[in-house]
Amino acid sequence: MLNFVESVQEAVSGIKDGSTVMIGGFGNAGQPFELIDALMDCGATDLTVVNNNAGQGDQGLALLIKEGRVRKMICSFPRQSDSWHFDARYKAGQIELELVPQGNLAERIRAAGAGIGGFFTPTGYGTMLAEGKETRIIDGRGQVFETPIHADVALIKALKADGKGNLVYRKTARNFGPIMAAAARHTIVQVAEIVPTGALDPENVVTPGIYVNTVVRVPAAADTTAGSTTGTEEKVA
Repeated sequence: MLNFVESVQEAVSGIKDGSTVMIGGFGNAGQPFELIDALMDCGATDLTVVNNNAGQGDQGLALLIKEGRVRKMICSFPRQSDSWHFDARYKAGQIELELVPQGNLAERIRAAGAGIGGFFTPTGYGTMLAEGKETRIIDGRGQVFETPIHADVALIKALKADGKGNLVYRKTARNFGPIMAAAARHTIVQVAEIVPTGALDPENVVTPGIYVNTVVRVPAAADTTAGSTTGTEEKVA
């Protein structure tokens, strides 16, 4: 069932303690800040979070980590100059980390959405990342078997949704959103605009509404993260 809700608080109200939550975004680009803030307010804890990063600065995912809501991070880029909240908790033994190379992370999420049981990849072969995993030599090259990453909930950000939940994204804000929407049991989307069914060109729809469960409109004036990987703030037009 597709639901259009009035607030981000209502959108995330069903997220429970212990959930695995995928959060879209590549740094600030495409990170659903308002949904993350609402998740903070709803009180859910002991979360496993799947994201490209492990939070940055003092907003969004970084605040979830700072407040001890995240039990485990599954990501490809846990450390950068402003990931101090993750660094502090990891060094104190207060958060787990599953480090996944970025290409593997994307493919493991995609595999979950596609219903694939796993795949072999040369990435990580012969390193610590392959420990405990099945390995094979295929066509003369070492390969590691990787399993899908499923989630209870995905929180993603798109530019527009229509009345059927079909989504289009803004430039690089698209990043992990489409594959996370397909990999989660329940997908919650914040959009800058909701348009009538039929208003979106079908050729431009990236995420079909079949993968979307909850949509909430976050007005563009409140949405200050654009589709840029530079971290520069820019309002969505």
